[in-house]
This record gives sequence, C-alpha cells and structure tokens, in this order.
Amino acid sequence: MGEGPVHPRDAFALEGAEVQEQAFLDALGRGRLHHAWLLTGPEGVGKATFAFRAARRLLGAAPDPANGLLGSLGSDPVVRQVSARSHPDLMVLERVGEDGKLRKVIPVDDARRLPEFFSQTPAISPYRVAIIDAADDLNVNSANAILKTLEEPPPRGVIFLVSHAPGRLLPTIRSRCRRLAFTAPGEALAADFLTARTDLSHDQAARLAKMAGGAPGLALRLAAADALGADDAAHEILRNLPRLDEGALMILADSFRGPEGQGRFDLLFDRLGAQIRTMAVGQAMAGVGEGLDRWVQAWDRLRVLPDQTEGLNLDRADAFWTAMRELRTAAAA
Repeated sequence: MGEGPVHPRDAFALEGAEVQEQAFLDALGRGRLHHAWLLTGPEGVGKATFAFRAARRLLGAAPDPANGLLGSLGSDPVVRQVSARSHPDLMVLERVGEDGKLRKVIPVDDARRLPEFFSQTPAISPYRVAIIDAADDLNVNSANAILKTLEEPPPRGVIFLVSHAPGRLLPTIRSRCRRLAFTAPGEALAADFLTARTDLSHDQAARLAKMAGGAPGLALRLAAADALGADDAAHEILRNLPRLDEGALMILADSFRGPEGQGRFDLLFDRLGAQIRTMAVGQAMAGVGEGLDRWVQAWDRLRVLPDQTEGLNLDRADAFWTAMRELRTAAAA
C-alpha cells in the first residue's frame, strides 16, 4: 500500500498552509501572539500538523526552511522530544489514551490537568503549549474545564484547538480564540498526494480523494482503512437489492466484531449512506419521485445507526442485519 498515515507529531511537511503559517508568524513576530488558536476546516487538511509545527517553533526548535515557513530540523532535540511525547512544556489532549486505545471522548480528568500545566512556568522553553486534537471530542464537562483556562490566559502559554465542526463548540470557547481556517486543496491535488505516497492506481486515488472531499490527510487514512473495499461492498449490497448474498453478508457481519470492528462498521455505513444519497439526489434531479421517500428514510437511518450502536453499546452485527432488512424493505416496496 505504501506510506501510511503518520501522527501529526511525526509529520514535518505541510503543503498548502502558507497563508495560515505566515499569519501565525506575523503575530509571533509582532509580539501579539494570541493565547488560543482555533484551527478549523474539514478533517484531513493538516490542522493538527500545523499545530505541531507551530508548537515546535514556540518550544524553540531550529527552523528548517526546506520544510516550509514553520518547518523544523528533524535532528533538533526539541523535535525528538515532541515525537517521543516527552517534552515537559507540551501537553496533548486527544482521544487516544496512554494505553493506545481510542476513547469515545477526551475525558474530563485529562482536561482538568490543563490549568495545573499552565500554572507552571516553562521548564526549558520560551512557552508552554497545549494541543487539543480535536476540540470536537470534548464532552460538556471537558469543554467547561478547558474554558476555565481560556478565560484566564496563562502567561507564556499557547493553546491550539483543532476543530472539524466549530459550530458545535461552546460559543464561549469560540469567542476566546483567534481562528485560522483551513480548506481542502481539492480532489486532483489530494489524488496526487495519494499516488506519491502509495502504490494505488490513479483511478483508485481519485475515488478516495472524492470520498475525502479533496482532503489529502483524510484520503490517506481512508486508503489505510480499506475504504475502497468498503465502497465496493456497499455497491454490491445496493446493486443486488432486494436479493442479497447471505454468505457474503455473514462474512461482513463477522468482520465487525473485535476492537477493530467499529472502524470497519462505521466505514461500511458511511459508504452505504453516501451511495444512497447519490442515488436519491440523482432520482430527484431526474424527476423520479417514486420510492424516493423510502430511500431518504433509509439514508437517515444509516447515518445515525453507527453512533447509536456505539453509544448504546449494541451488537454491531445485529445492527448490520437490522440495516439490511430495512434496505430490503426500501428496495422491495
């Protein structure tokens, strides 16, 4: 498959963010560095990568112009400490726990460590820096804990909040941050990004770039998660409705079990929903109204089912079979 996605702490290049990096450097150079930066835009466009690049600069890493405005030398001790998660002046709040497992939200206990972290002076750097990736993963209690720090800006402290959906954040959090907006570079550039880092064909890369909405990082993660396989499986299910291959469905249902099954489950439902939406839009534009309401209802059900299954700790295989019955009903009615 080629080069897979790396954690933003280990990513040193970032293309297409020159405007955002120059804005940050201008503020730093003028001595008017805001204490909180809200990095907004679609998933996979480099927001977290920017946050780590800016953090390295604030922590004193030696610049590397070959890697862009906020590039840092990979051999610098600061860079090595950040990659090793051992830098005393950097705190990262994310859903991945210390055990490597993905949690449902960023726990409030993690968020409550932030005030204590910023109450201390920098240990070895000009600044203390916190990265929240993503602020969308804060629950109500965690968000309120973060808000306390934003309300009382720490001296020599900077917080970067990554957000894919800033409208869902507390207005009081948004109002206390300077916003930097990131956009997807487009499907063509995202496809080129993929072909340069994987052994995918141009057509495969183009499909993934379209799924990702032109966001290169998301396209790379989709490639690693076998989104093409999920897309093919979704196509076969919809193409054969209302008749379905029970054996193939049983294999799919079994693949949803275990700790990695949630990702495969979410991805299949995402591709089913996307293809149903495309089909329904096509029918509406063609003036074909018969059965359209049923497919819209099916799409709405598929859209929320993964979150309901995870939130209520339901059996994913059972939820999958329920969805198949609903699709059969929509197709046969």
